[in-house]
Amino acid sequence: METPATNAHQNRKGILAGVLILFALVAVFAVFSALSPSEQFGDPSGFGREKIGVVEIFGPIMQSDDVVTQIHKFADDGSIKAIIIRIDSPGGAVAPSQEIYNAVVKARKSKKVVASMATVAASGGYYIAVGAEKIFANPGSITGSIGVIMGFVDLQELMKKIGLQGVVIKSGPYKDIGANDRPFTDADRKVLQDVIDDVYAQFVSAVAKGRGLDEAKVRALADGRVYSGRMAKERGMIDELGGMDEAADYTAKIAGIKGKPKLVRERPKFGLLKEILGEKISTKFDWLVNEASVHKPGVYYLWQMN
Repeated sequence: METPATNAHQNRKGILAGVLILFALVAVFAVFSALSPSEQFGDPSGFGREKIGVVEIFGPIMQSDDVVTQIHKFADDGSIKAIIIRIDSPGGAVAPSQEIYNAVVKARKSKKVVASMATVAASGGYYIAVGAEKIFANPGSITGSIGVIMGFVDLQELMKKIGLQGVVIKSGPYKDIGANDRPFTDADRKVLQDVIDDVYAQFVSAVAKGRGLDEAKVRALADGRVYSGRMAKERGMIDELGGMDEAADYTAKIAGIKGKPKLVRERPKFGLLKEILGEKISTKFDWLVNEASVHKPGVYYLWQMN
């Protein structure tokens, strides 16, 4: 006769067996991934067709290495006739956004490069897009948010309530600028506002150059607000309304590709394992818990709704 203790023991054994099976499957996929180098993947029926490389920028832009490497590989690959930068991002840190933008501009020396906006291509996402020679957006895509942001959290009152006091030894008055345990002074604000203004001017200059617009017109658009894809087209911020299919058709045409092209993406080593472990889900979760928070040290080309 089974007892509650017996049932509990059997349940534990079942859970342990399930965990062991899961680890075994992960190990098998890891071995296969390790044995296979990075590869291009796309429509299996597209064998023999001329190819367009697709580089996806998903979520907050906090690092650039992987994306820049993909862009360079496609630019140097003779079998790739053109590149599409597919953007679904609210932006992110300034330096990674600029590095990806520079890679896009450099790739244009050897390949046609088109940007395609998905749900959001705002702030740093838009910065990257203006490096392409044509920008496509859906009528309802959210773009714009041209500007720079930096933020801090003031914890002084909270620290007083719990009896904590920060002690700092510094070499100059601004070494701990933005610290959350001391007052933020007018002098502090002036120092950081100068930084923000300079980085903002860099954004405006990139948009003016990429879109062929006067800087005064860009500044009129660049007060941080977002635009729909249709509004952006009316203001000269993008070129065409359309999704990924329209962007691919146009890119194939300007690249001289006859018929429907094969779209390929770079699958990095261990890519399959990452997909199994939910890489995109993890990235989305990090986004939701403020992985790209303006309260982290740094300046951001980021559209963030708290």
